[in-house]
Amino acid sequence: MGILSLLLWTPAVGALLLVLTPSQNIYIVRLLAHLFTMLAFLASCFLLAQYDPHNPALQFSEYFPLNPDLGNAYALGVDGLSMPMLMLATLLTAVTLLASLTISNSVKGYHICILLLEFGLLGVFLAQDWALFYIFWEVTLIPLFFLIGRWGGKRRHAASLNFVLYTMAGSVFMLISLLAVSRYDLQHGGSLMTSMQQAGQDMPLYEQVLVLIGFLLGFGVKLPIFPLHGWLPLAHVEAPSPVSILLSGVLLKMGAYGLLRVVVMLPQAAQLLQPLLIFLALFGMLYGGLLAWRQSNLKAMVAYSSISHMGIVLLGIASLNEVGLNGAVLQMTAHGLIAGALFLLVGLLYQRTQTLDIREYSSLLQVMPRFALMMILTLFAAMGLPGFVGFIAELHALIGFLQKWQGLAVFFGISILITAAYSIRTLSLLFTGPVKPQMQVLDDLCVSELVASGALVVCIVLLGLLPARWIDLSATTIMQFNNLIKLRVL
Repeated sequence: MGILSLLLWTPAVGALLLVLTPSQNIYIVRLLAHLFTMLAFLASCFLLAQYDPHNPALQFSEYFPLNPDLGNAYALGVDGLSMPMLMLATLLTAVTLLASLTISNSVKGYHICILLLEFGLLGVFLAQDWALFYIFWEVTLIPLFFLIGRWGGKRRHAASLNFVLYTMAGSVFMLISLLAVSRYDLQHGGSLMTSMQQAGQDMPLYEQVLVLIGFLLGFGVKLPIFPLHGWLPLAHVEAPSPVSILLSGVLLKMGAYGLLRVVVMLPQAAQLLQPLLIFLALFGMLYGGLLAWRQSNLKAMVAYSSISHMGIVLLGIASLNEVGLNGAVLQMTAHGLIAGALFLLVGLLYQRTQTLDIREYSSLLQVMPRFALMMILTLFAAMGLPGFVGFIAELHALIGFLQKWQGLAVFFGISILITAAYSIRTLSLLFTGPVKPQMQVLDDLCVSELVASGALVVCIVLLGLLPARWIDLSATTIMQFNNLIKLRVL
């Protein structure tokens, strides 16, 4: 078994062992779940140490034919696009379980769903066969449906149903596009990237455009792109806060990951649709920011801010140049860390106060200094201040965007100002003013909570201060993507 299969199947084996574990042994259930998520994280760290960032080709490839007649195979591989996503997925899953110690209802089922969700996420980022990619894409739907519908808030059933309907509708369009691609010769060493590139070369331009629109609808639901975002606010608000960490931190990146792959493979169609993509990106940034600004519910604010920040990812992809694509990949990681930290901290605050209304809080700096430090640093990062991970990503996306669309830079600037406005308002309402009587007895972060939030905040700060290694991880692969786009467009 190769290192990629070992990484992929670790959470699945953990879920299987949990199935065989008696439900009443809650301590054993938690211990096994933490053990296997930590093993997956350590395996991804080992993979990162062995990964050669200067090699743009797929690395650690595994290929086993499943159906030679159809060209389907168990094909796994890693490049500079998938490597950061693997690290993000395993880190945030480990943090999610640390934040799930308060889950007391159906503990065994909850942890099985988390491990199965991690299995699906890893499969999406590792798959190098179109059928395998689609299977793992759908696998993530099942545990998330139960996590939201079983352990969510008062409107959890509506939220889970919304999520399923939106995702399944998007999956239909994605499947149609994949079937269109499958009509061409896809047997190229098990590489999804190479196969789709070849298919794109053989397709007439009008078919490329139709296929890209299908993929845009499929991946746009997860990204999310306006107006395909309708499931997101309700799902985030009603989902358990630990689940929101994975929902926002990793699941949204699946859409961006898939769209980036497809844009590189169908660059002529992407060039024709570039004005539409730019419009959707800028509109999403402004729309999400304005809706976040008017929210009094903390989780709703973070949910709508995700629409705005993922708009920066779409903007980087739509730029169709090396700097913009780099910015998209960097922003995917940056938003995963920042949104994950925000949902974690908001969830920890809700556990203590049972309210998400920001108007109920004041002067938590005096009562919860450790919480205040983590929240302040995370909101600074969300604003894109220099020294934090968000600044590096947004700067690359902006530079790539300005290479062709300088006249529209004002909308990018307005979006950043809106983000700063609601972030500063949040800081003001949470940490200034007189201490309200009901807030005087709140407990500060405990050790496990401090470890979980501290891990994310340390990554946010370190990657902001020392971004070179992080940028180099994807630079060679993105350079190859850019060369492919230039070759086909010119």
